[in-house]
Amino acid sequence: MRDRPSPPSRSGTGRPAPFTVDVVVFSPRERGLGVLCPRAGRGAKERRGLPYGAPRDGETLERCARRLVREAAGVEPSWIEQVGAFADGKRHPSDSDLSIGFVAVMPSSSDHGGRGDWATLGELGALSPRQRAIADGALSALRTRMDHAPIAFRLLSPQFTLSELQQTYELLLGKRLHKASFRRALQAAFLVEPTDHWRSEGRGRPAQFYEFSPRKRRSARRGVRFDALA
Repeated sequence: MRDRPSPPSRSGTGRPAPFTVDVVVFSPRERGLGVLCPRAGRGAKERRGLPYGAPRDGETLERCARRLVREAAGVEPSWIEQVGAFADGKRHPSDSDLSIGFVAVMPSSSDHGGRGDWATLGELGALSPRQRAIADGALSALRTRMDHAPIAFRLLSPQFTLSELQQTYELLLGKRLHKASFRRALQAAFLVEPTDHWRSEGRGRPAQFYEFSPRKRRSARRGVRFDALA
């Protein structure tokens, strides 16, 4: 039986904490892009919810978010960033008036006995209205920031093939990408370097391994933009 997620702290009057920290954690799963959802409630009342809580004394917002991920997944996220504040009057499981949303990612190999389950994007309908808004905002922020942050590389092994990297981008973006355009964009962005290692893939040509190795340039950094298939 899984533990219930820790509720946010309350004041001495019993009122809800003035705000919560809510984290949307994405990870590649067998059924697609997964979202970490500790169970809230038990039995027939069991429902999905995002990891949330209130900062402890002296704890920054990001440290609180990282702690919530560790408690739910058992490990640190490989990338995390604040999305924004949500105070739209929509219901939250804690009844708080304000939530600070974070988005995080971790590789599929990062499960280490946490208390969280993994849901697909299509299974998030049971979230409370505000947590659903946070999840939507986190996915939008993730896809926007992929142009300027090495998010996809945080989901791969240190060495990977270009096909594996493209599949990771497609999973995060939710769309297919043109192979030639993808590789041209990588070359223009100077993000990867080939290694001396190869992997045999049947009768076809062996696949070369690459590693994340962004070059430093004097000009402003160019975002990575890929053309999707029609």
